[in-house]
Amino acid sequence: MAPRILYVVTEDWYFLSHRLPMARAAKKAGYEVHVAARYLDGAAAVEAEGFVPHRLDWSRGSISARDSLAAILQLRRLMREVKPSLVHNVALKPVLLGTLAGCGLQDMAIKDMAVVNSLTGMGALFVDGGGASGLTRKLVVMALSRLLRRARSVTVVQNPEDRAFVAGLGVPEAAITIIAGSGVDIDKYQPLPEPEGTVTAAFVGRMLQIKGVQTLVEAFRQATDGRSDGKEPELHLVLAGDCDPENPGSLAPEQLREFASAYGITWLGRVEDVREVWKKAHFAVQPSRGGEGLPKSLLEAAASGRPMVATDVPGCREIAVPGKTGLLVPVDDAGALAKAMLELARDPSLRQRYGAEARRLAEAKFSSRAIGQETVVLYERLIAN
Repeated sequence: MAPRILYVVTEDWYFLSHRLPMARAAKKAGYEVHVAARYLDGAAAVEAEGFVPHRLDWSRGSISARDSLAAILQLRRLMREVKPSLVHNVALKPVLLGTLAGCGLQDMAIKDMAVVNSLTGMGALFVDGGGASGLTRKLVVMALSRLLRRARSVTVVQNPEDRAFVAGLGVPEAAITIIAGSGVDIDKYQPLPEPEGTVTAAFVGRMLQIKGVQTLVEAFRQATDGRSDGKEPELHLVLAGDCDPENPGSLAPEQLREFASAYGITWLGRVEDVREVWKKAHFAVQPSRGGEGLPKSLLEAAASGRPMVATDVPGCREIAVPGKTGLLVPVDDAGALAKAMLELARDPSLRQRYGAEARRLAEAKFSSRAIGQETVVLYERLIAN
């Protein structure tokens, strides 16, 4: 019987968007892949990949003790049923609850179950609280310091700063590894020629405060201030992404529509194929306030040959390399962001040079094919041990 891998993720769309390449690599290597998540409309897509979906009754935004206990018990029953050789928990909530669910399972079939815990960035909880109390943050840190040190487990992070954070919890260096998420499909995302017309900056992501959307809007206002004289503006801004009602830090649709109306911004909402955004944009902008692992939107922009402006935070600086692929600015500094956006808008040769280097970086370090293979090697090592 083929060894089984159980992925535990918050929601189906996240698995399909962020973890599909590594699951495909695991299936190709001979593993039977199971995916536990809250399913909205992605079950058919998961089954079409040859994976086995398992529905979880949890809410990504809920942190109540009652809901957490119910999720732990449900995961525990699922682990007894599936009997996986390895469980891969992805993101903070699955890491906490999935690891707790696996504690004490002594059945002969799963007593040697290995665990991979992927921390996909520290998130809003460690940046601005994410709507949680200081006590909650302390409890999360305490839990991580114990759970991530369990035998036969490895913690996967996406940047050096997060590795240092995990090491600071007392996790042995040998039990921490850096893998760049699922990388980017460099065959799907190809270098694109620059579009004609007004230079366009594009932000791709959820419309969250932690993503720096409000700072970006203010930076755009400053960059285009005084252009109400009938002259053609030298910069346009596109926001591609939806609001997130389950996230306490989400902007409201009314805010986005107001920004669009007041400043001439285009808000596209959710976009099914992000390549359509990069076809029409000259460069990417990522004003994150922190908590990123490795921004998928920047990886896709880089693979598309787009230069970028980003904030100087972990994850972003791995892709937006100053003087090579783009420009970095301080967090929450609308003035510096406006200046950097105008610098790229006014210099076509700089955009071309940074964009070409961004594509080379994506090919060299962030290919989803190579990262999928790297992940499978990790699985095999853990299971063999």
